[in-house]
Amino acid sequence: MVYQEVDTALFPSLTVAENIMFNTMVTGMERNSLINWGEIRKAAKKVILDLDLDISPDTLVSKLTLAQKQMVLIGRAVQEECRFLILDEPTAPLSQNEVNRLFRLIRYLASEKQVGVIFISHRLPELFQICESITVMRNGEVVLQDAEITPDVTINYIVGQMLGKTFEEVFPDRDTKHGDIIYELKDISDCDGKVNNIDIYVREGEIVGISGLVGAGKTELSKLMFGANKCGGGKIFIRGKEVSVRDTTMATKNKIALIPEERRKEAIIVNQDLISNLSIASIDKFIKFLSFVDKSGEVKNAENFIKLLGIKTPSATQKVMYLSGGNQQKVAIGKWLSSDADVYIMDEPTKGIDVGAKREIFDLIYSLAEKRKGIIYISSEISEILAITDRVYVMYSGNVQKELLTSETSEEEILYFSTGGK
Repeated sequence: MVYQEVDTALFPSLTVAENIMFNTMVTGMERNSLINWGEIRKAAKKVILDLDLDISPDTLVSKLTLAQKQMVLIGRAVQEECRFLILDEPTAPLSQNEVNRLFRLIRYLASEKQVGVIFISHRLPELFQICESITVMRNGEVVLQDAEITPDVTINYIVGQMLGKTFEEVFPDRDTKHGDIIYELKDISDCDGKVNNIDIYVREGEIVGISGLVGAGKTELSKLMFGANKCGGGKIFIRGKEVSVRDTTMATKNKIALIPEERRKEAIIVNQDLISNLSIASIDKFIKFLSFVDKSGEVKNAENFIKLLGIKTPSATQKVMYLSGGNQQKVAIGKWLSSDADVYIMDEPTKGIDVGAKREIFDLIYSLAEKRKGIIYISSEISEILAITDRVYVMYSGNVQKELLTSETSEEEILYFSTGGK
């Protein structure tokens, strides 16, 4: 089993080799208390070579990117010579080259090693690339069983089965009315050379996309805009006034919100309840006499947003770790709603969630735009960029390669600039 949430399945303080060979090490210790570290490293190195990874077996997992962690987890699964392999959203953090390598591996395991593979994904085009048949679930029940891939089984048909709605109802047209520029970056760079001389802006009520392949610098830019990464130069303006965003506290004071890519690691407190999570970004509102927290106010706030966002939970006291990915993402966004931010930076906000939850996230983003908020929507999913944004900046190698009007561009054009085209 390769789990969707990689950070819950890996050991950050152990090396890549130790993580890949962990199960083998444990079963080996049951027979012998001594571990042959040379053999462990040698076996792990073979897996790394088979997966064509540019990672040292001695690197700590805590130092890896999200995509590298995913490949390490896949490496652990395949080295055990399993008969059945279950992959849960394995491609969500991967670049196209990494996806291609994974697909080659899956085809090899299926054809040469006779491994049965269950590939769980919300990236529907990938299902048509790698799968022989598709089963669709909705609300915990199977609604389409073992449908073979034929010309009649299209992406639109699968979406209809998943939602009970047509594809057009999932991505409806919307009216776009924009106000003045609410947020602007001029010549912004970071200290690590991963973001260089960025000029972007977003207007009131506008949804601006930032597109690009994995590794283009999108996440680094999102953290730079929020003060989580150090700025190496440039200026930030809110409603035409230059502001300083040296850290996340200053970003929050300037009404900037960030919904980061790794929601379980950076956006929510998984072992706390919805009450705490939904008030954490605006805790000042609930501080009363002698710095005591108004618990009843927190509860009322949580119940309001659970209802408003349609968060599926038994109660406000439920720990966030037990919610689905889509509901966790609603919590990650909902915590900022009570802070009444003006600018919402969303990094891969629909990663790992199903089409139904994605539709609800889109509705939430549309409602924020209607309230004259500025939305910066960062995604490597070009279909989503085309569906939800008004303009798009395409990033390549830490730079903005091109600015495009969404209504006048195409998936092919965005991909062209994403790969360094000029």
